[in-house]
Amino acid sequence: MTLAIVLAAEPPAAGLTTGAGENLVERLAGQWRGAGGDDVRVAADLGELAALVAAATGPVLVSGADLVAHTAVLKHLATSPVGPTVALVLTDPPAVGQVTVREERGQVVAVGRPGELADPTGVFGAALRVSVDDLPALAAAARAAAGRAGTATGSAVDRLFAELAARGTLIFAHRVRLLVAHRVSTGAELTAAESAVAAVDEDKAELRLSVKERDDFFTTFFVSTWSPYVTKAAARLGLGPSGVTLISVLFAVAAAVLFGAGGRPALVAGAVLLYLGFVLDCVDGQLARYTRHFSAWGGWLDTMADRAKEYLVYAGLGYGATHAGFRYGWALAIAAMTLQTVRHMTDTWYGVLHDEAARRPRPATGEAGGIGGKLNAASTKVQADTGSVSYWLKRTVVFPIGERWALIALAAALLGPLVALCAVLVWGALAFAYTGALRTLRARWMRVPVLTTVDTTLYRDDGPLARILPVSRRPLTLAMVSASGAVVLLLWALWAVHAGRRPPDWAVIAALVVLLSGAQGARAAHAGSLDWLVPAALRAAEYLFAIAVGVAGRAPAWLIFGYVFVLILHHYDLTARLEKRQAAPPLHAATLGWEVRSVLLAVASIAGIVSIALATLGTYLLVVFVASVVLAWVVLPARARRTPVPVGGGDRSPG
Repeated sequence: MTLAIVLAAEPPAAGLTTGAGENLVERLAGQWRGAGGDDVRVAADLGELAALVAAATGPVLVSGADLVAHTAVLKHLATSPVGPTVALVLTDPPAVGQVTVREERGQVVAVGRPGELADPTGVFGAALRVSVDDLPALAAAARAAAGRAGTATGSAVDRLFAELAARGTLIFAHRVRLLVAHRVSTGAELTAAESAVAAVDEDKAELRLSVKERDDFFTTFFVSTWSPYVTKAAARLGLGPSGVTLISVLFAVAAAVLFGAGGRPALVAGAVLLYLGFVLDCVDGQLARYTRHFSAWGGWLDTMADRAKEYLVYAGLGYGATHAGFRYGWALAIAAMTLQTVRHMTDTWYGVLHDEAARRPRPATGEAGGIGGKLNAASTKVQADTGSVSYWLKRTVVFPIGERWALIALAAALLGPLVALCAVLVWGALAFAYTGALRTLRARWMRVPVLTTVDTTLYRDDGPLARILPVSRRPLTLAMVSASGAVVLLLWALWAVHAGRRPPDWAVIAALVVLLSGAQGARAAHAGSLDWLVPAALRAAEYLFAIAVGVAGRAPAWLIFGYVFVLILHHYDLTARLEKRQAAPPLHAATLGWEVRSVLLAVASIAGIVSIALATLGTYLLVVFVASVVLAWVVLPARARRTPVPVGGGDRSPG
């Protein structure tokens, strides 16, 4: 149950009356009901608020009495998916006593009174949503702020927010865009704010807000210009975001089939379906934002579907290129899938690194210290120059999903599957080199470890063998050595097959020994500034080793693709859970770990049953993945809903 509290101790705003003759406090209480508050209370002071928070069993919404805003603003704050605890941030000039904030990457990293922050980015908007986990901190902040009521300056809600931030609570910023929100202290300010609210068509603004404020070039100019109409139609038809996601999967599967069939009409039709599938891929997110229907399941499904769709299209292109007479069509598809997955792993962990860096003090070298600092300053400047040539170049050169799908569609329709795969590989490799080099330099400047903040074993995907091998330091070096061993074996296998030979068993054993060196870093401290690269390096090591064993064992290329695809589904499951701050998959231990899976493939190679091993192990992992998904999203939630909630004894019911 969501509790909404209007803090009425906000003179003179608490005594203001709206143009309709309604007390401002009463109107805010009614707006919170419309925004999703199940239980709405008015607290006379911070002490009463602390008592209400202490008894709360779900997230808490808090606002002062001086806020005039669209109800949609409060609803967006209450349902914001950006983080567990979120504060409204305005661009208005701060009034006396109001708290200013500085944001980085959507996080509130500093708060202070006007003049205390050197570079504030906004002012606290007198409203916030606090997650269940942060309620003890909110109650403590309310008690502390109440104790300073006689000596501190500023309104009660500002003091409360400052105390909450001072306790180290991770607070995300919610900005107001297109809609209206202002803090008022006089009748004239209230009248002006009400006029500004009335001048905006709330529904039209919400539809425009469903489109991401910043997106990639192709998406911005070739999709988002008309996708909101599809979004509104989907809402009227009663379609949910997950339903749209599944429809987009069908479009992508149909495109993959047409790419595999070949022939100009089929290729053109496949390109059109791929484009429409990408439009729907954008619409599912827009629909979620427009209807405010967010869920952990929807976020997980969107992430998994995006990758599955793209790689199924690679499979269609690989089959089509092979069917057209090119011997290595499937090999190109495998290479494109592997490259893109390793890229995504670095993207994910660099994002975690950057978020963690934003929460910590800057390095002693200063903002411009060294090449990393200069790159950081240059990147920040380009990102701020929205719409400039440099801005669009930076967003395009990294080869985001919109550009990838546009390139695939155009190249496949005009030049065929082979050219489409080659184009994806070339641009993807260049983008990987560009982003990898720049991010490495910036990470060295940030000097922030991130794998120390999570379950390292989980995200490394280590199995039981990693827990008994000797411990060695420098996990990144070991992971890179592991990947290098897999690369050498793959090159040897490719050469041997081309020469009509089979790599000797000792070569596979030697490569396995080198590969397992990466597992020796499992229990070492991952505290280096570049250790965020470890998961991606281990993913590359396992994929390349599996591909090499498959090539050496003369397994069908489509079978190798299928096995790696199943591995990738498992690893994207971990990545999606990291991004959505979720626990490990229910059957994670049954996936054996990357090092055990590699040992099994090496044994199969020596026994001469590589194809059987790939098919068997791949099927097993797919069954475990599907069972884990059913357990995580169907069985366990249903069981939790059926479980009675204890009453009394200080226990909390689910929020």
